[in-house]
Amino acid sequence: MINQKIHIFLLLFLAIGINSCGIYSFTGVNTLAKSITVNNFTSVVSNGPPNMALDLTERLKEYYQRNSQLSLADKDGDLILNGKITRFQVTPISATGTDVAAQNRLSIAVEVEYVNNIEEKKDFTQTFSFYSDFPQTQTLSQVEADKVDEIFEQIVLDIFTKTIADW
Repeated sequence: MINQKIHIFLLLFLAIGINSCGIYSFTGVNTLAKSITVNNFTSVVSNGPPNMALDLTERLKEYYQRNSQLSLADKDGDLILNGKITRFQVTPISATGTDVAAQNRLSIAVEVEYVNNIEEKKDFTQTFSFYSDFPQTQTLSQVEADKVDEIFEQIVLDIFTKTIADW
């Protein structure tokens, strides 16, 4: 009899707890916002793929749609993302005995301005960056599409996590 009461109490406590967390979802999204505006990102770098900024913008829109309940707004969303690609750089790393790079590193940095029109204290401007290495035996043009894809995947995740996941 006591075990049954404990089980009922625990189930009731769990049901109330889950129900009271209306702004939290199991994907980790924690926001009161209903909409997001992702303005077109720009690129201030002279190298890199010509469609890189547009590609990043579309990836962000798709990620927010897939992983949150936010609707996309053309303008004046509850949340607003603005940004620009500030670095697209290849640097040699891990030199060999003959002073030749054994690997190269592609680094991309994106400066993001996040505006939260519901909770203004959560506004920020931050640079997100990531890199991917490739062998010296390959040229950037051979690996560029795959490496940019890999880097953007991580940057989009980092932006999403910082803006609404509250992890």
